[in-house]
Amino acid sequence: MYNDSFGNSVKRGYWGLPAAIRVIITINVAVFILQTLLSIFSPAYSSLFVDAFAFYPEWQTALFQPWRAVTYMFLHGGAFHLLFNMLWLWWLGRSVEESMGPRTFSVLFFGAGIGGALFNIIAAPVLGFNPVIGASGAVYGIMVAFAMLYPTMPIMLIFFPPIQARYVVAGLIAIDALLLGSSDGTARIVHLAGAGIGYLLMKYHRQGNDLSRWVLPIEQFWYRLKGTYQKKKSRPKNKNMYSVSDVEIVDETDQSELDAILEKISQKGYDGLTDEEKQKLFELSKKN
Repeated sequence: MYNDSFGNSVKRGYWGLPAAIRVIITINVAVFILQTLLSIFSPAYSSLFVDAFAFYPEWQTALFQPWRAVTYMFLHGGAFHLLFNMLWLWWLGRSVEESMGPRTFSVLFFGAGIGGALFNIIAAPVLGFNPVIGASGAVYGIMVAFAMLYPTMPIMLIFFPPIQARYVVAGLIAIDALLLGSSDGTARIVHLAGAGIGYLLMKYHRQGNDLSRWVLPIEQFWYRLKGTYQKKKSRPKNKNMYSVSDVEIVDETDQSELDAILEKISQKGYDGLTDEEKQKLFELSKKN
């Protein structure tokens, strides 16, 4: 029997994560390690670090320091806070990214996180002007996306029988709604707003709109900086092919199979694909 080392198993599992989730988790863990080291050697520097990148629900700060709407998602208040967010992201987000592609997934994640933070500006006069850290708002957006894609998928929770995904996600949202305004230090309005933005983005996507097109200009700009940008041949547009732009084609030997999948999408839409065809489409997107 072949015995693999623990280190190789961890490495293989890490590189087996979908691209966007792997990057997000890596940055979150790296930033948390930095926070921990700063708090050990210099609590004052740790506080300055968090203050510099947390989100403050004030329109002046959001206007003149817009990076905070993104950086706050990579700060966490403790190990349990980080673990909760990253586990839910890995657990439910993997299926979302594999179904929709890394670009669309990134739009959902950052759209929910940024939207949740900005909505907090509106609610701050009532709920308080408290700094916000954590990826919870973005993760809630991904959880809603999962519930919309796989509403009847059973989820196993400790001390509970299997519960359908739509009820688990709805229950978590209901708890935040009931505890809204409590003094436990949790930015529940960001959770709720992130879930709402995730829902709206998914509805927008299902109407035939391509979310990944919002990421492509950023990606192309990055490739231009690296000097590796190559303009791709455009295909005729079709309203039912909104998920195709989240796939990069690099292996011509798969072209015939890919063409068959694209043709089926043009006729029946992305949801008309079988699970095997969706998996094949995702595998093609991972080749580089």
